[in-house]
Amino acid sequence: AVRLEKPVVADLREGVMFKTEIIRCEIADHIAVVTMDNPPVNAQDQQFHEEMMLVFDTISDMDDVRVAVLTGAGKIFSAGANIKNKAGEERGPGDAWQHNRRARECFHSIMECRKPVIAALNGAALGAGLAVAASCDILVASEKASLGLPEIDVGLMGGGRHAMRLFPHSLIRRVMLTGYRVPGSELYRLGIVEACVPPEDLMETAMDLARTIAAKSPVASRIAKHALNTIEEMSLRDGYRFEQNMTYDLSGYEDSKEAMLAFSEKRAPVFKGR
Repeated sequence: AVRLEKPVVADLREGVMFKTEIIRCEIADHIAVVTMDNPPVNAQDQQFHEEMMLVFDTISDMDDVRVAVLTGAGKIFSAGANIKNKAGEERGPGDAWQHNRRARECFHSIMECRKPVIAALNGAALGAGLAVAASCDILVASEKASLGLPEIDVGLMGGGRHAMRLFPHSLIRRVMLTGYRVPGSELYRLGIVEACVPPEDLMETAMDLARTIAAKSPVASRIAKHALNTIEEMSLRDGYRFEQNMTYDLSGYEDSKEAMLAFSEKRAPVFKGR
């Protein structure tokens, strides 16, 4: 079994960095850049899932972080499950259920992260890699990026429910039943990603979005993400009621009062995160 300690934390000239064995995180100007670095294709296994959970749970509790950007090292965002490890793998009692639970919680650690998460899709996000991408709040893509569910070709299933958060009815079935990979340009045409740019422009595009979010009240961003996650499957009446309640709660924070005051005084707000 993989046992993880707290991330190694080191002060850097431009900010803070912490890393696990295959996930690294650099923090500066309230932005955490999280990079999956598990060569050659950022495949997922027990260690990957546990380290991703550790990193995003840590980010949730870091007051200095207001937004995260998630990307992959190399040419692939994440190729999904480590098929080479699965082939011929012998599992003991309970192993499969433990693996499934870790995978679910890995994706949910991104969705439930208290900070907004931007996916910078540098390459293919396949299977469980698509699930990671779909768990993020905002997606931007390189022209070399794609999203797909290749499970139909390798004797597996999964990812369809996550893909439903992104794809319309017919396309998701084409993807799941044929293994079709949707290229970045098509993702942009369909409004699934916010931008499709040359590879060399990807991180700057994601960072521009991150800087915009980081300039907002961290309290408002946190409550807005919580509200969006909660109302996603609610009825209109229940969802709007929940938002109204969140608006009431937000109004009690100093940041909310500062935002209103700055607007009336026609100046930039100074947020304190409380």
